[in-house]
Amino acid sequence: MPSTPSPLESAEARAEFVRSHTVLEPVPMVAEIRLHTATELVPIWRATENWLVERGLGVPFWCVPWAGGQALARYVLEHPETVRGKRVLDFGTGSGLLAIAAAKAGAASVRAVDVDPLAIAACTLNAAANAVVIDALCEDVVDGDPEADVVLAGDVWYELGASARFAKWLRAISERGIRVLTGDPGRHYVPSNARELAVYDVPTSMELESSKSRRSRVLELLPIPSSSRDDTPSRPADE
Repeated sequence: MPSTPSPLESAEARAEFVRSHTVLEPVPMVAEIRLHTATELVPIWRATENWLVERGLGVPFWCVPWAGGQALARYVLEHPETVRGKRVLDFGTGSGLLAIAAAKAGAASVRAVDVDPLAIAACTLNAAANAVVIDALCEDVVDGDPEADVVLAGDVWYELGASARFAKWLRAISERGIRVLTGDPGRHYVPSNARELAVYDVPTSMELESSKSRRSRVLELLPIPSSSRDDTPSRPADE
């Protein structure tokens, strides 16, 4: 007997889910950009939990603008030369915040990728709401050719295993001359081979970060000498 299809299997259903569970509002640190944002996190977590688990996905990262992504988006808009006239890849796009910032800053083209189909639905809706053109794709690009001049990796350093995989790939593409920028509000597994470009105090919420603000760094990931390579991201001393 065939299984009952999930109500979120079609692109139209996913877009409607995003619209019905969020409010289009300005990003606290980047008020010139509006995103479909969940005003309460627990209901949307519960609404997507089974669907996400079936696909090996976790938190619905697309439903809020995370602190590291906000800091990096602010930096891109304040330093448009970072992306102007360049091909940009927004890796782990989530809401599409960085892709939108890059498009507004004058990138020649912007591709946004995520492994969560709901993130792609949110990114597409958010791009339209901000009147920018973005190529949003649901795919895992790690270990592949980013086909970009600049890679933006917002707030992706949550889990040890995933972060180690990301760090190895991003370091490899930085060695090819592709610029890699990331945002870090003090996550456990951010790579150590990085140069600090800016620091912002990003407004957030107690529900999201257990704090009303997070000091977030904008970092450029750098190639490291082969003699000192270690693909394991940094982690707190007490872990």
